[in-house]
Amino acid sequence: MKVLVMYDYPPSPGGLATQGDLLYKGLCELGVDAHAVHFESAQEKEWYYRWFEPDVVVGIGYWGHTPQLVLHPQRYGVQPVPWLVADGYIANYQEVLNALPLILVTSNWVKEMYVRDGIKADNIEVLPVGCNTDTFIPFSTDDPKILAVRESLGISSDQLMILTVGGDAASKGSQEVMQALSIIDTKAPDWKYVCKVWPQPRTKVQNFADLEMAIDLGIEKNVTYATNTISRNFMPYLIGACDIYAAPSRLEGFGMPQVEAGACGKPVIGINAMGMLDTLVHGETAFLANVAKKIVVNEVIMIITE
Repeated sequence: MKVLVMYDYPPSPGGLATQGDLLYKGLCELGVDAHAVHFESAQEKEWYYRWFEPDVVVGIGYWGHTPQLVLHPQRYGVQPVPWLVADGYIANYQEVLNALPLILVTSNWVKEMYVRDGIKADNIEVLPVGCNTDTFIPFSTDDPKILAVRESLGISSDQLMILTVGGDAASKGSQEVMQALSIIDTKAPDWKYVCKVWPQPRTKVQNFADLEMAIDLGIEKNVTYATNTISRNFMPYLIGACDIYAAPSRLEGFGMPQVEAGACGKPVIGINAMGMLDTLVHGETAFLANVAKKIVVNEVIMIITE
């Protein structure tokens, strides 16, 4: 079996890139003849099609990446197998996706979303995202690398560090976490809440709204937003430095950081819904908060531009 894996390669620290890179490395470790290529690099993809002649092309993305992950390899007679996440309403490519013999998705909830929006269930299989348990491991509290992370964030050894990681924090449940912390503030041990977010224009706007909420709740001195660009090499130590990982996400197709936090031996706070139901067990591997309000989209307005 020869497999060409298409994702954000070489990998950035983002979730989709990590998902693809773990698959690629796992295939190589299993002895599969595999190569990796950037999903948008048409020339390099064609180069691999011609000399490598892969049996399948596994592309990591969401339904909007169908032209790069499905249509492009089909144009050269190569079989695509997309591995998809959910990203709101599936507004296009139902006919193309339904014609595929196999679609991989990251969780049963993602499968439900695709079926809801017109993709037939019988060609969808759930493939969970990997976790490198060689790097995400429990660390000693006096490990110099762990101490250095806490020192850089201004958190002392006797303070409780609560952590949320995401492209932005609000989608991972930071506002709900802050509301809960404001309620128990005077009863809880001395705590600091750290939100590690990805630096981008959308995130800057959301950070401002989140910090305004922290001010309104009177907990702004205990809340830190870390917006630096970091690598995946740093992530195990960032998670290892926290005492509690909290991410009761509003939208979660799998929950990679929650799984990584569990691998580091950290208590995890999630939500009793979506992809987390595949990976977390309430009362055993996590505390899953109940869903206060479920938003259901009954209709969608699509604007088509030339």
